[in-house]
Amino acid sequence: MENQVRIVSTKKLLPNQKQYLLNANFSVVEADFIGIKYKDFKINNDFEFLIFTSQNAVESILKNKKPEVLLPKRCFCVGEKTKALLEENGFVVLVCSDYAAELASIICNKYQKQNFTFFSGNLRKDILPEAMQLAQIEFEEIEVYETIYTPTEIQSKPDGILFFSPSAVESYLKTNKITDEMCFCIGQTTAETAEKFTENIVIANQPSVENVIIQCINYYSKKDYD
Repeated sequence: MENQVRIVSTKKLLPNQKQYLLNANFSVVEADFIGIKYKDFKINNDFEFLIFTSQNAVESILKNKKPEVLLPKRCFCVGEKTKALLEENGFVVLVCSDYAAELASIICNKYQKQNFTFFSGNLRKDILPEAMQLAQIEFEEIEVYETIYTPTEIQSKPDGILFFSPSAVESYLKTNKITDEMCFCIGQTTAETAEKFTENIVIANQPSVENVIIQCINYYSKKDYD
């Protein structure tokens, strides 16, 4: 690449993740555009299964409650990293899906007679609870964390932006604009938020930080040969 590609990551990357971009001769600006505030909450032990749609919900359980109270219960979750975090802390994951819509379909089709505790954040999407309500599945929802916007003004216009959640897109736009930048999104729901502001979107093949980075590198490598 003749000109160095300028990338903004809307979350601080791990050193090895950032190194992938640096090795591709990209310049990288990174900042956490969202923050997490864990909440205190009460748990009703009457419900049979647990649902987690993010690592943040798991972290909140680990910080605020004694996990051993919940360990006998089986878990349903979204994301391989959420699953890994649960299993690292002694939980058994019965079902793991890449997206909330997938998980909702599995629950509604195969576990309709069971009951669930859904640990959520304040900006969660309606997909899962609406699907369970429609299927008349008994569940309780407990809000265990809040997502807080922490926008940062980017001084130099980037070529590409890495987005890892819908709320990161919203936070970025509080202090910045998206014009002709290419947006690399971790999943469909993040892309749907970005689509309100741009058509320049690439969605990761797998919902992981690493795959977003790979898609970004591949995009500019191919562009360089066009």
